Amino acid sequence: MLDRLRARDPRAIARALTIVVDERPAARALRRTLTGAGGRATIVGITGPPGAGKSTLVDRLIAAYRSSNRTVGVLAVDPTSPLSGGALLGDRIRMQAHASDNGVFIRSLATRGDAGGLPATAADAALVLDAAGFDVILVETVGVGQDEVDVGRVADVTVVVLSPGAGDDIQALKAGLMEVADVFVVNKADLPGAEAAQAAVQASLSLGTAREDGWTPPIERTIATDGTGVPDLVEAIARYAEWSRTHGRPPAMRRARQAVEAAALRAMRAALDPALFEELARRVEAADLDPRDAADLWIRRAAPAPPAPVELDHVAVAVRDARDVIAFLDAVGVQTGEAEDVPDQAVRVRFAAAGAASIEIVEPAGNASPVDAFLRRRGPGLHHVAIRVADLSGCLRRLEAGGIRLIDRAPRRGAHGRDVAFVHPASAGGVLVELIGKEPAHDDR
Repeated sequence: MLDRLRARDPRAIARALTIVVDERPAARALRRTLTGAGGRATIVGITGPPGAGKSTLVDRLIAAYRSSNRTVGVLAVDPTSPLSGGALLGDRIRMQAHASDNGVFIRSLATRGDAGGLPATAADAALVLDAAGFDVILVETVGVGQDEVDVGRVADVTVVVLSPGAGDDIQALKAGLMEVADVFVVNKADLPGAEAAQAAVQASLSLGTAREDGWTPPIERTIATDGTGVPDLVEAIARYAEWSRTHGRPPAMRRARQAVEAAALRAMRAALDPALFEELARRVEAADLDPRDAADLWIRRAAPAPPAPVELDHVAVAVRDARDVIAFLDAVGVQTGEAEDVPDQAVRVRFAAAGAASIEIVEPAGNASPVDAFLRRRGPGLHHVAIRVADLSGCLRRLEAGGIRLIDRAPRRGAHGRDVAFVHPASAGGVLVELIGKEPAHDDR
């Protein structure tokens, strides 16, 4: 899929977007594959109040970028109905002029109830388009209020679009949009009140606290319906993108932080028991519980349980002839059990109780035994350390996901009919480690 994405195969892009946006089972593996595959695109967020003309402006920006032979990916977000759960996804209709352009890919997204103007998976969708090699990715939010500014954590450049005569001059003075904007646009600049709206934003900028990176957001005026001012807006976007690379927070860090936040939110939601949610909501409705206290309860209940403690099972010693070791153990009062053949490992073993753990005496059962090779290479001595784990199969999956080198990726039969698996010494400080399941996984025991 990565090769097909890099070739900008529309079917591959659509499939990858569906996987990450719908959180399909393959989403995590796909995100892991795509991470680091992009990084070339400039992600431009287009946000602002409803009716400001964002979609028409995006359409004009697509045309402007294509005129300079730059490829464009578009993520257009529409609100989800709180009643039906559906979304019109109508922004794509406004961009039909680019539907047949191979250098443009447009995908509509639904908010799915997420606040902030974007769905929680918007960053993952942008990751897919970035890996596909688009030069510019335009992310258009739903019509947002002054505190719905998630786009600022996804985009490299955030453009806030305002329009005159709709109270936007007052909205611009409020904190959220004012703080997230890298570029302001007064769209519909041919309408009365455009100069007043620009003056209001300029006054707010002059009264506000200077940004840490020293950037002062420019204010551009556009008429999106005929393209007036769009070239100047493209230039302003490019100026801030270059400024942020040399003075501000690197785009990669901004994206990484947003990705971590989004993943944590998704994990918390997935861990929330629906019955607990209803219980908390009822208690808040009855004024029996403060919403913040309800959130604290959610976090505590959703937090993963600490992993079960591991226990030392035994320490294994490899020898050619067990009789000398048995004689020593008898002399110190440690009783050794009967010999047991383990065909899966081509060894013969004896266990000697030593408190809560045991000492395992391991002899090779033929020249093809791994223990025979061990003895020829190293001589007799410590062979491995064995620990018990509560969920052997789950433990192996976690170790493999964490990059731990395994000898056994699935449990196999060991001594006493228990399930075992070995971890390579390269990942365990040079010592072979045997993991033993507390519960047998074979049905024939």
